[in-house]
This record gives sequence, C-alpha cells and structure tokens, in this order.
Amino acid sequence: MRAPDFWKKDDRTLSRMLMPLAWCYGLGGRLRRFLAHPVKAGVPVLCVGNFVAGGAGKTPVALSLGKYLIGRGRKVHYLSRGYGGRVAGPFKVDPDVHNAAEVGDESLLLAAVAPTWISRDRAAGVHAAAGGADLIIMDDGFQNPTVEKDLSLLVVDGRYGFGNGRVIPAGPLRETIALAIERADALIVIGPDKAHVMSHPALWKTRLPVLKASVKPGPEAKELTAATVVAFAGIGNPEKFFKTLQDVGCKVKATHAYADHHPYTEKEIERLKEEAETGGAKLVTTEKDAMRLSDEALAGILVLPISLEWADEKSLDDLLQPFLGG
Repeated sequence: MRAPDFWKKDDRTLSRMLMPLAWCYGLGGRLRRFLAHPVKAGVPVLCVGNFVAGGAGKTPVALSLGKYLIGRGRKVHYLSRGYGGRVAGPFKVDPDVHNAAEVGDESLLLAAVAPTWISRDRAAGVHAAAGGADLIIMDDGFQNPTVEKDLSLLVVDGRYGFGNGRVIPAGPLRETIALAIERADALIVIGPDKAHVMSHPALWKTRLPVLKASVKPGPEAKELTAATVVAFAGIGNPEKFFKTLQDVGCKVKATHAYADHHPYTEKEIERLKEEAETGGAKLVTTEKDAMRLSDEALAGILVLPISLEWADEKSLDDLLQPFLGG
C-alpha cells in the first residue's frame, strides 16, 4: 500500500475519526510486548528499525552497517522478514537462484553483502541465522518483541520526520515516539532535518546518541547528469528517489510512484519504456526496484544505486565498538 496523504500533515478531520482505531493499535502493541518472552540468539543482534510505516531508510542503514562491520573482520548475517516474497522461512537466500517474488527485494540487496536469512517468525529466524555468524543485523523488527536485541537503532528521514505524529491508522507511527525511544539505543537521522526531528518534545529529555547520515548516489549518477529522464519507483517513499535525481542534475520529465514492493507487470514496463522513448528520455529506477525486474525487463533501464555517507564515522565506531571483537 501507499501511505495516505493525510499521514504527512495534520488533517484533523480524518485523523480524529481514526483515533479510536489508533488507540486500539497502540494498545495491541503494548499488550504484545507485555506478553512476549523474547529469545536470545546466542550471538549479538543489532536491530535497525524505525518509527513510521514506510521508507525511512532502514535497509540502506543495514547495508552500510554490514559493510562497516565486515570491513572490521566480523562475520555478519542478515535477518529480514522477506517483505513482498512468498517464502515464510526460516530460509537462507541465494541471490543466484532466488528472485524477489520468492524472498523479497530487500533480502536480495542484503544477500549481495552478507549471508541473509528470511523468516516471518523472527525468533526462529535468529536461531537459523546465528550459525556461523559473529552477529546478526535485523532489517526491521524493532516493534517485534520476540527477539532480545543487543543494540536497537531507530532510523528517521529528516525530510519526513514523524508525519502528523499519530499512530496507525490515524498517522504513520508504529507506536508513540516516547515509547519507541525508551527501547532505543541510538537515533539515526538521514538527510537534512527539515522536519525538525530533533526539536520534537519527546526527544528533549532523551540522551540517545544521534548519528547523522546522508544519501549518496552511486557513480552511475555521472551518466544521468543533465540527462532527461522518466523515473519510476515502488519504494516506501518514491519522492526521495525523484528528489535525488533532481539533485544530481537530471531533467525529470515524468515520475511514476508505485506502492512499496510493487510487482511490475510486463505491460507496465512496456508502457514506461514507450513513454521514455517517445519523450527522448532515459528510463531510470532504483536498485531495489531492479530486484523485482527480469533481465529482459531491465534492458534499457538505468539503475541508480545509493549508499549512506556518515557525517561522523567516529560516532559510528563508538556506537559499534562493543561488537567489533578483540
């Protein structure tokens, strides 16, 4: 699904109508945490989560942390729920064999960096992923109480922030900001803080470490500078991708936003290619979207990968120091 527009701003009428459901949703989360008996994996578990439903940037953070830790000699395994895939798991992803319809697009991105397991049952997943690993990085799962986490990181998009500040379905929050902060070990703000995240009252009293990072386009961006493009994306926040294209100097002729994990049909891709060709433009998409396309469908489509650039790597090193080993 795509996030409704009223989640982005304070539309009092719609939000107030949905507040009784939001209270029930929040109560259900609290009750689930109260009744849970979290399992311990046997190796440290680093959880990358967020406050809101949608694309805050969890997977780019998980990828960046994995590369960072691997570069320091750690044996990292990833655990994902496998959103968009049909396999329930626990199941080890083989990027040479499996596709996004089976294991989800994010799992394929993670598997390109380190061994990756998917499991809708997170408790069973950490036990499966622990074999041969020094530590596990969970992509999402902050609100899942069935696993004991050794480090919980909350990612927030500096441009979007907390939306209208209300809990699902009245707003985008998975739980109240105050409750989430109680269980977090650090906050990661991606991009400029245009939503004034750090000015939110719930953060005034916290002493959580705050790390800042920015999205850095891959070298493929050089091919797109000054190019006329038609862009499409089925991610949590497609507008972030479209803004990145503008930032690298693209002339964005048209944009097409789809729901996160959208399974593209042949006809949809054909129409997009025809539109780009007719307009004398290049067709471009995200690396995550490319995971959901066949080699044939990808022909003629430019893919722009992104990575994270940390504002202060020493702060990152200090945060991860307990997991770097002897």
